[in-house]
Amino acid sequence: MDFFSTILWPIKWAIEAILVAFHAGLTAIGLDKDDGGTWVLAIVGLVLVVRAALIPVFVRQIKSQRRMLEVAPQIKKIQDKYKGKKDQFSREAMSRETMALYKNTGTNPLSSCLPLLLQMPIFFGLFSVLNDAQNPNIDAGVGLLNSDLHRSFGDAEFFGAPLRMSMSSADGNVTVIIMAIVMIILMTASQFITQLQIMSRNQSAEMKASPMYRQQRILLYVLPLVFLFSGFTFPLGVMFYWLVSNFWTMVQQFIVIRNMPTPGSEAALAREVRIAKQRQRRGIVDESEDATGTVIEEPVKPQRQQPVNKNRAKKRNNGKGK
Repeated sequence: MDFFSTILWPIKWAIEAILVAFHAGLTAIGLDKDDGGTWVLAIVGLVLVVRAALIPVFVRQIKSQRRMLEVAPQIKKIQDKYKGKKDQFSREAMSRETMALYKNTGTNPLSSCLPLLLQMPIFFGLFSVLNDAQNPNIDAGVGLLNSDLHRSFGDAEFFGAPLRMSMSSADGNVTVIIMAIVMIILMTASQFITQLQIMSRNQSAEMKASPMYRQQRILLYVLPLVFLFSGFTFPLGVMFYWLVSNFWTMVQQFIVIRNMPTPGSEAALAREVRIAKQRQRRGIVDESEDATGTVIEEPVKPQRQQPVNKNRAKKRNNGKGK
């Protein structure tokens, strides 16, 4: 066992345990243990568990990326200040000012990459488990995916398409090719929509004027092309995982943008309008203004007179007479 396999071993063991647990649960309710649909549902369950566990990492990554985008205009000003100056003193000064900006704003250019790096071993482990389970040259997994389950997974077919096959190894299987093409289109569309909603609705005007925004626009059209390569070479079982994961990311991103938008973005303005309408429906208005912006003056409440009995009233009148 090489070093890379040693690192992935515990991750693969956990992934196999989740996959086998879902497969056992599905067969317990009456599904065929060797049917491709059963294994596809087990893959879906695996994706849901893994992505749910990564939600805190995702939130941290979103916050890190947002802070970097917020300081991007200030970084651009520093870069413009020393533009064209290539002497050592200017480079050191620009570096000092940039690091001081990061320190004062609590940002770190590497912090947004750390969550992704934490996810990479999990993704490699997922790919390795799904790919090995469909490899006829491998007898079993590293954990609960025994030889029988391994063989069942490797031989499973989904609507006539073996999950272990890819477009490159379809051998003329039209079903495999059609299914791979459909998944490539869905994967590309979901990835594009996910990036587009970030670019169009969750960026402030300052961010859209920054160089980082222009780089993101390029990635908006480049990243989906990755699925053309993956769709040609990856087995269908792995592509099912990736497709479900993409849909999860798209929905997750929608929820984050709706409830935690970047300040000053279109999504943030839409959220403010939505909250204002909700407050109006509940009969709640601003303390100083109504819905039209007119200042509300609260009526002066008259001071309540305490009732006075007859004896006290006579004494008070006699006192006034004196």
